[in-house]
Amino acid sequence: MRSLSLAPLALVLACAVAPVPPALAQDKGSVDPKPLPPLAHPEDPKTPAKQLFGRVRTPTTGKAEVIGFYAKGCLAGAIALPVNGPAWQVMRLSRNRNWGHPVLVDTLETLALRAQKAGWPGLLVGDMSQPRGGPMITGHASHQVGLDADIWLTPMPDRELTRREREETSATMVVAKSREDVDPRVWTPGHFAVISTAAKLPNVERIFVNAAIKKALCREAGSDRAWLHKVRPYWGHDYHFHIRLKCPPGETLCKSQPPPPADEGCGKALAWWFRDSVLHPRPPKPPTTPPKVKPKPRPQLTLAGLPPACRAVLAAP
Repeated sequence: MRSLSLAPLALVLACAVAPVPPALAQDKGSVDPKPLPPLAHPEDPKTPAKQLFGRVRTPTTGKAEVIGFYAKGCLAGAIALPVNGPAWQVMRLSRNRNWGHPVLVDTLETLALRAQKAGWPGLLVGDMSQPRGGPMITGHASHQVGLDADIWLTPMPDRELTRREREETSATMVVAKSREDVDPRVWTPGHFAVISTAAKLPNVERIFVNAAIKKALCREAGSDRAWLHKVRPYWGHDYHFHIRLKCPPGETLCKSQPPPPADEGCGKALAWWFRDSVLHPRPPKPPTTPPKVKPKPRPQLTLAGLPPACRAVLAAP
């Protein structure tokens, strides 16, 4: 995209309103979100990029384009996943995060229908991306380029949820209190069906789940195991699973991630997550002497730290 001045941005951000909800699936949203105050100096180069992208309510027009990496980029030409579909409903509407690259929207619609045929009632879709991608004020480090989506581990009910239910219903915890396995009172064949169906989609590169969920998938996969290597254990992800797509073909500004290892990941690598030191880490020992210099806080990502084309995405009308 061509470079644009940030002059129009001040007007856009001064007029924009955006909610300030928590970002986790189990955290509530707001039926009546309060607007963020306008930035006094949005053109200040020290302004965190999340404060800029978090205030833009609409996408750019024109061709869809992924710019940068999953955790350091933005998105042009995003489209919204409809809040209701034949086999999905979007949750936490107040966050305005049901945007993505058209490939992501198409993938979610395909997954919803296929998972329904496989025995999952329908998808409850959590956070995707913001209208122009970019860093978020709350929550995720990734989800910046329109290729990530969170799917709740709660089956969709057989009715349309109210706005209040979409904001206040909690996602379902499927991991046992011990953190060593899934909770057999909650985990169902449907959970296996929806995750395995997602992993078998060709443009899904990886899926993040809690290690206990990965353990259950390894145990229940049977002889059809070619998809298991895509499912990667990670902290959290016990209320939802996280889908990440490959860079779309021909998207030259999209920075890809190395593909996951080819082995199914059900051996030593998975066992590491269940060591006592990992499940129950000891708190760090306090220093014997106070530090001479107080450590500086980690600098926040600014617009200058994103790919140059993100400046044009942000400033576009």
